Amino acid sequence: MRTVIFDLDGTLADTSGDLLAAANACFIGLGHGPQLGPQDAGTALRGGRAMLRLGFSRLGGATEAEIDIQYPVLLQAYAKNIDTHTVMYPGAIEAVKTLNSQGVKVGICTNKPEGLAETLMQNLGVRDLFGSLIGADTLPVRKPDPAPFHEAVARAGGDSRRALLVGDSDTDHSTARAAGVPSVLVTFGPAGGDMAALQPDALLSDFADLPDLAAHLLT
Repeated sequence: MRTVIFDLDGTLADTSGDLLAAANACFIGLGHGPQLGPQDAGTALRGGRAMLRLGFSRLGGATEAEIDIQYPVLLQAYAKNIDTHTVMYPGAIEAVKTLNSQGVKVGICTNKPEGLAETLMQNLGVRDLFGSLIGADTLPVRKPDPAPFHEAVARAGGDSRRALLVGDSDTDHSTARAAGVPSVLVTFGPAGGDMAALQPDALLSDFADLPDLAAHLLT
């Protein structure tokens, strides 16, 4: 069974605005002003700790212990406002629906905590389109370990021998390589201009092209 597994942040949805706001809530709570802005969207899509490190670097730095203290504060702030600014990328849902109509299994494999990812997709009204959702804490390991990808494929009802991963980062590319499947990297995210250098199996600039691309790669 052909299967397409998607990364979430920066691939299916632009979540950077809400992530940045959650990180800034930490700095505001410490008595500082917001330290991060729209120009830091690429950092936001690398995760909460990356945002905290960047923000603290603008305040003179912080220890990893201090970052560890703020990380759950960030997650709590994010959970309260998880879909204020988040939007699905143009054409993403149409592409997923087309894949579903063609009998292709679809799922999500993200390094966002599973509970937050589930909440976000439910709030956006699109969770039912995906046969699986594997988060950073679903298994003992996370991407780029291939196990979460294989689990996403299995829970979607697919077969890893006919599957591919759509993502937006070196982590996604490395996950696909470790899993022995094709990687498709999107070029419309904050780091889109850097994706060609990773030499994925394909680059995707428009979700409308994904169904045909998947058919070609999963023959």
